[in-house]
Amino acid sequence: MATLGSRRSTAEIIEKYHFSFQKKFGQNFLVDNSILDKIIESAQITKEDCVLEIGPGIGTMTQRLAEEAGAVVAVEIDRNLIPVLEDTLSAYENVTLINADILKLDLNRIVEEHNGGRPIKVVANLPYYITTPIIMALFEKHVPLHSVTIMVQKEVADRMQVGPGTKDYGALSLAVQYYAKPEVVTRVPADCFMPKPNVDSAVIRLTRYEKPPVEVEDEAWLFAVIRASFNQRRKTLANGLANAGYPGIGRKQVEEALCDMGLPAMIRGETLTLEQFSELSNRLFTRRKTLG
Repeated sequence: MATLGSRRSTAEIIEKYHFSFQKKFGQNFLVDNSILDKIIESAQITKEDCVLEIGPGIGTMTQRLAEEAGAVVAVEIDRNLIPVLEDTLSAYENVTLINADILKLDLNRIVEEHNGGRPIKVVANLPYYITTPIIMALFEKHVPLHSVTIMVQKEVADRMQVGPGTKDYGALSLAVQYYAKPEVVTRVPADCFMPKPNVDSAVIRLTRYEKPPVEVEDEAWLFAVIRASFNQRRKTLANGLANAGYPGIGRKQVEEALCDMGLPAMIRGETLTLEQFSELSNRLFTRRKTLG
């Protein structure tokens, strides 16, 4: 099987298998070898690595990963692509192909089975509609990870790395920055895909922290506070949290906690840093525990 990566080779595979793009799966195949090179380089794959690829498509990036890594586990949701992948990846004995929805898999078990529980590297060209759930599943389920190198919609990549006070700053920014160091590797024009999407993309690498940069009493509570603070962006943080319906946490309690932190009662969530959200969640967590 010839190496993939060009528009021509991709078109030949699509024609050979009479493949029809599924809009529900957000399928856009990368057809630019220079971008492939940048992804592989930024992911820093070695023969010591086990790589999880999400959404291999026709196997374009999978081939390159298989050449660099010790093992590759490729998870593809579209069963119509399985015969294509079995063909394009037939020369690579170090690739395991799984036909499944990544969000329904026990990823910790996969890491245990394929890498003895040691941290893996994730590489993916993620469908835009499901980018955030996949990223959060990888982090919140504490899948052993070195890094996540992914192609996403440019606006999503921007949201992952921005700081307080910007329109793109929100719950995703804080969640990603709690777990990992984000770094945009390169911008990717829409012309680099087949079919051409309506928006440009970006490759971003998320390097997992060994330990989060802030200490929290309860991780789940931190993210509950963050989500409530951004659910109604036009409201003050105190109103947003009071409206969330958490027992024992009303506007008065939030304003008192903000006052103790030296912050104004009318502050909005979009202006708080991760460190400030950490302190606020810890103070509110202590109040909830006191209430019993």
